[in-house]
Amino acid sequence: MRSTAPGSAVPGSTAPGSRLPPPVVIVPGLRGHVPDHWPTVLAEGLAAAGRDVRTVPPLTGDRDQLDREARVAALEETVARTPGPPILVAHSAGVMTTVHWAQRSRRPVHGALLATPPDFDTPLPEGYPTPEALRHRGWTPTPRSALPFPSIVAMSDDDPLAPAHRVSALAAAWGSRLIGLGAVGHLNPASGYGPWVQAAELVRELEFD
Repeated sequence: MRSTAPGSAVPGSTAPGSRLPPPVVIVPGLRGHVPDHWPTVLAEGLAAAGRDVRTVPPLTGDRDQLDREARVAALEETVARTPGPPILVAHSAGVMTTVHWAQRSRRPVHGALLATPPDFDTPLPEGYPTPEALRHRGWTPTPRSALPFPSIVAMSDDDPLAPAHRVSALAAAWGSRLIGLGAVGHLNPASGYGPWVQAAELVRELEFD
């Protein structure tokens, strides 16, 4: 692993009488909840510190894992049950779920951390969904309207699922603040993540954005 457990970097619980921090909603990618992946580690750390954390549930049974409508509906239901405007933390296809959801939902959002979005508008590496499959399920074209809430796009220099210049263009279209992470691959276990300490720091920044 390239980074260590969040530890003290995870925002702690608030003192009695102080304003409660925004709840956090984790929006996973197509593989859903993955043990030891940074969104899972982040959620566990925040929850241990007393934070209200929800994770969008996976599609179960024989449901089509590429069903964009079902994933957007699951995010809508999760946010609807969350007490107060949340901070959304999305990774990979979870970023695409979030931006599609934002096109139609009017629910208030405190902010969003959008980590290593894939480029669904160009062919992905072998083993990933084809352009035809993504188009048929409604993932493309990728929305490029400005997001109605503050957001940070975390970009990798060597993501096999999205060239940096494409991610930079998406961040500009969404009105997001772009931060470069360097060579972190797709920021997934195959790339050594695992825990990603900076995630907690960026969530903290969004609290005060």
